[in-house]
Amino acid sequence: MSNAILKFAGVSSIAAVLQAAAPALAAGTVYVTNQGGSVTLLDAATLAPEDTIELKDNDPRGVAVTPDGKYLLTANQKTGDVAVIDTATRKVVRRVPIGKNPEFLRVLPDGGKAFVTFEPSSEGGPPKSKSGKDDQDVAEIPAQVAVIDLKSWRTVASIVGAPETEGIEFSKDGKRIAISNEGNDTVTVYDIATGKLQKTVDLHAQGSRPRGIKLAPDGSYYVVTMENSNGMVILDPDFNVVKSVPTGKGPYGVAFDRMGKHILVAAARDSLLQVFDGTSYAKLAEIPIGKRCWHFTYTPDESRLLVACGRSNEVQVIDATTWKPVKSIPGFDLPWGIVTFPKANGSLDAPTR
Repeated sequence: MSNAILKFAGVSSIAAVLQAAAPALAAGTVYVTNQGGSVTLLDAATLAPEDTIELKDNDPRGVAVTPDGKYLLTANQKTGDVAVIDTATRKVVRRVPIGKNPEFLRVLPDGGKAFVTFEPSSEGGPPKSKSGKDDQDVAEIPAQVAVIDLKSWRTVASIVGAPETEGIEFSKDGKRIAISNEGNDTVTVYDIATGKLQKTVDLHAQGSRPRGIKLAPDGSYYVVTMENSNGMVILDPDFNVVKSVPTGKGPYGVAFDRMGKHILVAAARDSLLQVFDGTSYAKLAEIPIGKRCWHFTYTPDESRLLVACGRSNEVQVIDATTWKPVKSIPGFDLPWGIVTFPKANGSLDAPTR
């Protein structure tokens, strides 16, 4: 497809072309990373298990699908790399070395680059159930964000972040990347083209341990979850603090529905998925979930919410209209991340805007 055609087409048309070009096997699939050493595949329509991709002794956490659906990427803590999986063959076709303890992974909407947070000072390893810390090792040196070119499959740059980089989000124009830093209670904003720091947002006054960060679908504001102070912070498009909103205990994953009418927050320490109004920020509902449920996604048709619960080794299914639990899918091994293709809104991904 020529550049002229791409420039002429609307955003929805581009998304449709990209998703139509994906291999049939990649359509309608849910991908769940298990820190125990695998990726579980579910049929997005029936939610029945389809397959398991073995990543033994990898400890996969962050996960993303390229916009064309051809590749699944996993950030592997033990091996310090990103595994590139062909979604048609469901085989690892290459690995990209990153550094110690890669965790969070996002792909630019244009499919050109992937960004992977990693923490050289962290001890690593699966979360320790008796410590109560769950991947919250205190960083002594700044974490970094590796930038992978998805054509050459090479790390082409590294952004030096703040202590304990966590969530990643892109600005609506795709020119800036925002990173939540739980180690020093900031959000740092960088120019994607140059990697230069543009702004540091100090959130000490709003609470502690910012983790999830998400942009509203219309680009009008960002939400940042504050894990240790049980709230979320609203930032305007220029990353100025607008207000703080109370949540349940231990908020981490955050996402919007397709239209931005609802904000969803995984209050992990309360074992709740909470639903807030996207305009007034009033709490509308809360749904009981399992243990250590950090990340979640809508199904591609947005009829269900799927929540990965790491300590109860399940994916919980919630009706996205009634906000009622539907069922639990057992058989996972420390599930961490969850995404779909076709892409859906969730705490780790979003459809092409």
